[in-house]
Amino acid sequence: MKDNHQDVGESFKPEQKINPGTTYKRMMQQFVAGGSAGLVEICLMHPLDVVKTRFQLQGGAGGAVQYKSVGHCFSTMYRTEGFMSFYKGILPPILAETPKRAVKFFCFERYKEILSFGSEPTWLVFAMAGLCSGLTEGIIINPFERIKVQLQSEKDVRLKDQESTFRKASKIIKEGGLGTNGINRGLTATLGRHGVWNCVYFGLFHEMMKYAPDPQLATRYTCYKLGLGFTAGTLASIANIPYDVAKSRIQGPAVLNDKGQLKYRGAHSSMMIIVREEGFLALYRGLLPKLMRLGPSGAIMMYVYQSLSELLAEKFP
Repeated sequence: MKDNHQDVGESFKPEQKINPGTTYKRMMQQFVAGGSAGLVEICLMHPLDVVKTRFQLQGGAGGAVQYKSVGHCFSTMYRTEGFMSFYKGILPPILAETPKRAVKFFCFERYKEILSFGSEPTWLVFAMAGLCSGLTEGIIINPFERIKVQLQSEKDVRLKDQESTFRKASKIIKEGGLGTNGINRGLTATLGRHGVWNCVYFGLFHEMMKYAPDPQLATRYTCYKLGLGFTAGTLASIANIPYDVAKSRIQGPAVLNDKGQLKYRGAHSSMMIIVREEGFLALYRGLLPKLMRLGPSGAIMMYVYQSLSELLAEKFP
């Protein structure tokens, strides 16, 4: 009988040798399963990502605070921009989710094998493999994040009146190029956000899966996985939100300092500016909508991925 404990972390058996053909097949299965998990998660949770970005962009020295609460933000956006405003900037993450999830899970498995050195993975191996996969993921996803934040930050504009994703991308590249002044602005903050999140999420999830109930107890096992995914996603989101706030400031509408230069550039320098001007708690702005999104997302993503990955492995061994 197949041991469902192996799921994504199927290399819990360190002595198992990887056949190159099997690796390629598993990579394809991870690509399909990961892309599907990403698509489901994005479609369900994107409105909360838009609200989170709006919260993180408001404020600053002398800046106006337009949204007083999550509910107020939802009602204001609905009243002034329409229902579809909650899906502003959704195309970039949809386009990015398939390769992003493929890279996330495939690289996690490979990094875990490398860092295990033939031994059973420890919590540190899981965490470091998650960190490395997050950094790899961040490099790929950053241009899409830059476009997404630009689209999400546009207030009082209905979705049908917005520039298209491709037109916005062309405009950014034309004005700033392909480097960190243009489409890749905010790279360090994106690396920090994804590296920290994956480190905490994968480290906690895979370590605690060692204590999961017997898979034959289907209901208890499923509830344990969903609850663990929710908990891991929540804690990972709390850990990485300072990078997320810095990323939104860097990638959002340009803000200039007294010298006429970009105010927010690097991740850590942006954090220091935010703390100095707005206080330490400003680094946690948008935490509630972020948790409302990424807590459930942590459960949805891993559950959909593992379920589909198991199905594909069974149907196409």
